[in-house]
Amino acid sequence: MRIVFLGTGGGMPSRRRGLPAIAIKYAGSTLLFDCGESTQRQAMLAGIGFKRDFKIFLTHLHGDHVLGLPGLLYTMSMLGRGDPIEIYGPAGTKEVVKALLITTGGTTSFPLRIIEVDEGTVYVSKEYKVDAIKTEHTTESLAYKLQEKERPGKMRVEYLESIGLPRGPLWGRLQRGYVVVYKGMKITPEEAVGPPRKGRVVVYTGDTRPTKKIVEFSKNADVLIHDATFSHELLERAKAEGHSTAREAAEVAAAAGVKRLYLFHISPRYDDEPEQLLSEAKSIFPQTYLSEDLMKLDVTYSLEEG
Repeated sequence: MRIVFLGTGGGMPSRRRGLPAIAIKYAGSTLLFDCGESTQRQAMLAGIGFKRDFKIFLTHLHGDHVLGLPGLLYTMSMLGRGDPIEIYGPAGTKEVVKALLITTGGTTSFPLRIIEVDEGTVYVSKEYKVDAIKTEHTTESLAYKLQEKERPGKMRVEYLESIGLPRGPLWGRLQRGYVVVYKGMKITPEEAVGPPRKGRVVVYTGDTRPTKKIVEFSKNADVLIHDATFSHELLERAKAEGHSTAREAAEVAAAAGVKRLYLFHISPRYDDEPEQLLSEAKSIFPQTYLSEDLMKLDVTYSLEEG
């Protein structure tokens, strides 16, 4: 599971940052969260191919989060894509996407499926699911959670070695939940395998004020990517524009007990002094990091160990 920050700014592009776009590569799929201008070029620079299974999740319909869609979709068309693309987003997504495409040509070489979603589970695959909740912004907006399904428990190695069961296919069958008979001995998965292990979780808030709902949504997540548009000295502006300060993002992370916080949607005013936001947040939640364009993060099972 690899997170690639394609654009980490907000409002308008700057010398340092592009507009919001985050790709997560997992289980043979690419999931793109928001699509700011020039997302397709950032994806190329990051070495992200346009996988057969490619899905787009929009948090809301403000221009800095969606105006990269025509360029991305037409780039895929020029590359001869035939596989469908699914776009998920809040109410109004169909109208906005169709309008963007009509004004820039109107057709793609592949089927485009647009699914308007609300709170709850919005997509399920064999390996993971994507959930959404409403957030507090100046327009209807969603936060998304990518949650890996539970993994099988660890093998009870000492027990299996003590009964002489050789490593190999029989161990695999036990881990998949099947009873195994070996030399007349019946071995059950409950005897041989520990309890299921929690899958990895990544939460992306999009643009939002900090809320208790987001805290609950993000409980014990491996990675929380949270709006941190302003420093706390601009709290009143953050409230007026439906954004969070870096301190508020850190307070959410601490309350939710996440493993890592990545500050995101950084205002261009901090291009020369982004450390101001980082130090503000780290004073409350030490495991805070400042997202940067083209930064890559592998979400491992031992992420809390650094």
